[in-house]
Amino acid sequence: MEERQAKMQQLRAKMRSTLQANRKDLVEESAKAKVTARDLARQEKQRKLAETLRQRLDAEERGEDVDRKKNWEYTIEENDEWEKRQARKKRRSNFEFNDYEDAARRRYKKDVDLLKPDLEAYQKQKEAAAGSSSQAVAAHEDLYRDANSLVYADHKPSEEAIDRVASKLNADIDRRRNFSKTRVNEKEGDVTYINEANRVFNKKIERYYNKYTAEIRANFERGTAL
Repeated sequence: MEERQAKMQQLRAKMRSTLQANRKDLVEESAKAKVTARDLARQEKQRKLAETLRQRLDAEERGEDVDRKKNWEYTIEENDEWEKRQARKKRRSNFEFNDYEDAARRRYKKDVDLLKPDLEAYQKQKEAAAGSSSQAVAAHEDLYRDANSLVYADHKPSEEAIDRVASKLNADIDRRRNFSKTRVNEKEGDVTYINEANRVFNKKIERYYNKYTAEIRANFERGTAL
């Protein structure tokens, strides 16, 4: 009998330990599931920032110029491209909205910046157009078309190009769908204030006098106050 009770207690202890282990694994799995891609990106950004600060502190202790040392890693072409990008960014940020045509032009320029031309395919077309054979002449006319060319609508894009356009369109649709200009306290109802101080004051007034003026306000809304 005592042996059976001891075995039962042992089984119960094992069951409790198993339940605790399962619960612990469940909590850990739930915590991992809550870590989204945005959290991972934020953690990676914080890690890079901490690494940069550590390198800067180490360089200051050694008496080195961090920015000067970092600039040595860039080539002249990369530096020129960076300066052009900064100048273009500054030029585009300094604008006033004129009309929808101007907004469309700015959107078009941003889309053009995202284009990645297929230089390898273009080089193959140039090589095929070089020469004096009939096929080379036809390839030359096909590649370098002018205003007198009657050939059109014969281009067949690759699957990669189609996927790239589809992904760009889907990204634009998602951006427009997620774009929102929800104002603060917009969901509260009618706007009865002109600034933040007036909003706080109206809240205080409503807290004390709402129960007395509810019928009057309802009559005003129905147009039967008189």
